[in-house]
Amino acid sequence: MIAFQVNDMTCNHCVGSITQALMKVDPAANVQVNLAQHQVLVEPGIASAAQLTGAIADAGFTPVSIEVPAGQAAPAKSGCCGACGGGH
Repeated sequence: MIAFQVNDMTCNHCVGSITQALMKVDPAANVQVNLAQHQVLVEPGIASAAQLTGAIADAGFTPVSIEVPAGQAAPAKSGCCGACGGGH
C-alpha cells in the first residue's frame, strides 16, 4: 500500500480527478480516498510509487508520500475505487 497526503485535494471533484489520473497509469490499482484527512491510499497493480506520484502531480495536485495510517487495511481487489458506488 502506498499512501499520499494531498492537502490541496478539497472537494469531490478533486477526488474524481485524482482517482481518474491514478487509474489511467494503473488500471489494476485499488484506490481509497479520505477527503476529510486529505489522504489517498493506493494498492498498485503495475505502477511504481514514482509513477503514482507523477500521476497525481500531473493532475494538478501536490502529493506527499506518507506512511500508511495505522489500522488501514488494503482495499479489497474489486477493480473499482468505490467513488462511483458501482462496485465494478
